[in-house]
Amino acid sequence: MAELLTAIARRQREHRQHTADRLTTVLDTGLLPAELTEMALYYQAKAHKDLSQNDAARTGMQQVADTGGRLAVKASRALANLARLAGDFPTALAAVPTLGWKGRHHRVLGNIHWSHADTSAAIHAFEAGRAEAEQHGAAGERAMMQVRLALAVSFADPDRAADELALAHQLLEGLDQRSNTLLAQVVALIKDAGTSDRDVAARAESLRTDIETAGLPFLHRFVELALAFHHAVRGADQDLAATIGRLRTLTATGDFAYFTDIAHFMAGLPLPGPSTVRWTRSEDDVRSAWRGLVQARQERLLAGN
Repeated sequence: MAELLTAIARRQREHRQHTADRLTTVLDTGLLPAELTEMALYYQAKAHKDLSQNDAARTGMQQVADTGGRLAVKASRALANLARLAGDFPTALAAVPTLGWKGRHHRVLGNIHWSHADTSAAIHAFEAGRAEAEQHGAAGERAMMQVRLALAVSFADPDRAADELALAHQLLEGLDQRSNTLLAQVVALIKDAGTSDRDVAARAESLRTDIETAGLPFLHRFVELALAFHHAVRGADQDLAATIGRLRTLTATGDFAYFTDIAHFMAGLPLPGPSTVRWTRSEDDVRSAWRGLVQARQERLLAGN
């Protein structure tokens, strides 16, 4: 029990593989009572998700959901998110009405909306999630919602994104949320997309190092998506092609493959072949929305110059 609680407490400060290994060792003893076994399985699955070991994450979360215990609703939320990561947006969307506050329904919905470049709907969902977190006194969830609100805003309105990021950093202060702190740095890259290429590239490289050190490889996809937006805005075709190549490698398992599709949409490029992604709207609508965000940023920068 002591090893279980220590592993969970230290997971934000240690490489996620170490957390997964420690929890596996605890589970293999077979000494935990049922409720604590559920907890160990849940946090082991969370670690697998952060490590992009999503098949293992799905297996673990399904076990927790099937128990019907205290963490079953959170596991159901995780399964909805894993469906989204696999590009199955209709399944993720269908789960939202069943989740409620404990399943962080607004967070799941907001993540679906921003992935479709539906900025207004995403902002509404994340604002609702932040308000709900405030009502429940959940400081960590409030900060998480604020980071994702800034993410949704960053593609469409860099001025507002700066304000939302400032609030995100304020809410993150004093919290042990390593992944959200790093995601906030990705948001800053998106906010600055289209500006000095050298500055954005240097910050992205530094962020890659921090992500690797933290053992949060899923965030590499977000960095590359930010760079894809940056290169699409600048019309840097060679840099964009290299970024899409890295994204294709990072999403070879199928998870986050929709990021590669989005990168093509941003640049107005055809997909190289049939996509496995299932959107909630037509692919043409999603393509047009992402391309529209790029064109709006180009026009904004041109007007500023």
